[in-house]
Amino acid sequence: MASTLSDLSFVGLLILGISLAVAFGFEFVNGFHDTSNAVATVIYTHSLKPVQAVVWSGLWNFLGVMYATTTGLAVAFSIVHLLPVELLVDLGQRAGLLMVASLLIAAVIWNVGTWYLGLPASSSHTLIGAVLGVGLAGSFVTGTPLGGGVNWGKAEEVILSLLISPLIGFACAGLLLALTKRLMASRPELFEPPHGQAPPPSWIRCLLVFTCTGVSFAHGSNDGQKGIGLIMLVLIGVLPGAYAVNLRYGKPDIAATVSSLDQLRGYFGKEANGTSASDGDGVQGRPVDQATPTALGLNVEWGNVSLTTAHVDPTAPAILRQLDGVRADLDGRQSLADLPVTERWKLRLGLLQLRQAVLDYMKGHAPMLPASERLALGTSEERLMRVTEYAPNWVPMGVALALGFGTMIGWKRIVVTVGEKIGKTHLTYAQGACAEITAAATIAAADGYGLPVSTTHVLSSGIAGTMAANGSGLQWSTIRNLLMAWVLTLPAAIMLSATLYVIFSWLF
Repeated sequence: MASTLSDLSFVGLLILGISLAVAFGFEFVNGFHDTSNAVATVIYTHSLKPVQAVVWSGLWNFLGVMYATTTGLAVAFSIVHLLPVELLVDLGQRAGLLMVASLLIAAVIWNVGTWYLGLPASSSHTLIGAVLGVGLAGSFVTGTPLGGGVNWGKAEEVILSLLISPLIGFACAGLLLALTKRLMASRPELFEPPHGQAPPPSWIRCLLVFTCTGVSFAHGSNDGQKGIGLIMLVLIGVLPGAYAVNLRYGKPDIAATVSSLDQLRGYFGKEANGTSASDGDGVQGRPVDQATPTALGLNVEWGNVSLTTAHVDPTAPAILRQLDGVRADLDGRQSLADLPVTERWKLRLGLLQLRQAVLDYMKGHAPMLPASERLALGTSEERLMRVTEYAPNWVPMGVALALGFGTMIGWKRIVVTVGEKIGKTHLTYAQGACAEITAAATIAAADGYGLPVSTTHVLSSGIAGTMAANGSGLQWSTIRNLLMAWVLTLPAAIMLSATLYVIFSWLF
């Protein structure tokens, strides 16, 4: 596997370029596929003209992506951790590139197909299904145990969030509409459908533009991170020497990371020895041997940068050995760019193993851990992940532009579905506003927990919830088609990406 760009062959460079182009293309398609939901209400109610609506929504999608980069990239790296990136490294240059290309092409094919049919299917389900598909196919092609190419713990967490969020959208939007009808009974115009081509009263227009803005911004912050995660998956898997760790980390950042390691060392040293930790630098306690690659649970083949991880027991002595090994890699460094190429990948895996061991320890000792210690451990663990959970500036900028421009085309097919085909009556102003407020709040909450959710599912479910709460009735033919698209998206994307990977592996 190539470590830096200069190590790639011509074919590798070509496939890498195609993979990155398709990844940005996925975000472009995601823009006109998913964000049609954000502009549906303002266009359908004539609050904004179509061109105004899509340009406005595109701008706020762009800003949402850029905002997400300032608050952390937990959603992005939930995608990266879904497919163990070390699998891409261990497979070799061409196989890893083909795996990435397969999942990207599968995601784009399904997204474009459902958009063409006017079905608001989920780009999130599509992407995650494609990732799972190539992970399963990778196990089949390489002869490893079935499913070994997927991080099933992360997959369970992500799929659960995708399943629960539409139920939240349905229930909360319906309740919000019922509450609005009680509080705003004196404003009957809010509960009417659009009248021909006439725009609504100005205060309703402002409300709907505001809710459209909220959904667009939230969509950018959540779905934009999925694009960032996709591209980082490509870059880390194909060029681990250049992107395994944040090479922008200088001496102050490294000092902060070492400080976090020492804080963890103080706690786990106390736990291992049964004595009080030092009040100073937190490194007192029973000495442990300097960790070697074997002690770190790594199988090292430095010649081809092939490293496979092993589980680190969530016990204080094992975590201490892991801590000391990682600290030794950082000790005395002025910049992470000073690390030899192979040492960068070793540092990444060491940090990931350490994080998982700390999280497992916290989970196993949750009833006994005081809230203050749980918070301190979580804070230190989070700081460590900044070494590996990052994105170069050009990645979020490119994703933000692709998502923003994608928003500006292709809105009409899904707008009609959302406005007229979910309920038996046309969408009212209040229903559109309640559904969008619910969608924006649900997506913002998911950002806080670092979970990817589907804007499409949450908003469509929210509109269905308002129709039910309003007694409007539902068009079951449309609901059936939506549910079929939702149910089929995950297995279809799995099958499509797995099939493409097997075919590409056979061809190349």
